[in-house]
Amino acid sequence: MRVVVFGATGNVGTSVLESLEHESGVQDIVAVARRAPNRQFARTRFESADIASADLGRLLHGADAVVHLAWVIQPGRTESITHRVNVAGTERLLHAAVDAGVPTLLYASSVGAYSAGPKDRLVDESWPTDGTRTSFYSRHKVAVERLLDRLERNRPEMRVVRMRPGLIFKAQAATEIRRLFAGPFLPRSLLRPGLIPIVPDVPRLRFQAVHSLDVGDAYRRGLVSDARGPFNLVADPPIGPVELAHILKARPVKFSATMLRAAAAAAFALRL
Repeated sequence: MRVVVFGATGNVGTSVLESLEHESGVQDIVAVARRAPNRQFARTRFESADIASADLGRLLHGADAVVHLAWVIQPGRTESITHRVNVAGTERLLHAAVDAGVPTLLYASSVGAYSAGPKDRLVDESWPTDGTRTSFYSRHKVAVERLLDRLERNRPEMRVVRMRPGLIFKAQAATEIRRLFAGPFLPRSLLRPGLIPIVPDVPRLRFQAVHSLDVGDAYRRGLVSDARGPFNLVADPPIGPVELAHILKARPVKFSATMLRAAAAAAFALRL
């Protein structure tokens, strides 16, 4: 099997490459990204390309499967730039995969594509994917879900797998993740467990996370099986204020959700 991985040098991309390194069902791996990877993989060939502008047909020639992980979150203030890669770039890639006759597509969706749901019980993959209107990340994930709906209707012979992970972490990507959540100016030394005094205790502050290597293995399994459709990728237990306080060695303190949103909005307005 020849697999082409777009967005191969990020947090998840490197974990996918690692999971495929010893997979006997995959003989040829092409890693595509705008920047070169920080590490080498013995069975992987790197190609520098931008899905928003590159000749994707050349990269997909002879491919048995494509893994689409390419996505940008920054700059968060200029949605036209992120839309160019996330939505328009994805549409270009889908057209190129169809034209190249690629039989299998694995796409990195997200729990961010889901509509608001309950916080006291699990929901499955049938939960509506209308997203959160106020989040451009969510709007873009929803837009791609609709592109995939259309692709599956028009090309039922193509096997499409949608991975919908929760928050994805691994130690090697700590700096990248810190910048996404805390911005570029907060020193890393201040975020050590024990130095953060409190965690806001808000009723709907509740999420699930998953390790990047587990996500990479899920993509490997999706490639070498006949699976199709959406799959939620998260780990137990769900994390709320109590669990977060334990992890950070902090104290949960009751906060109003309105106050917390106002503080986040102020930090964004001040470019922090």
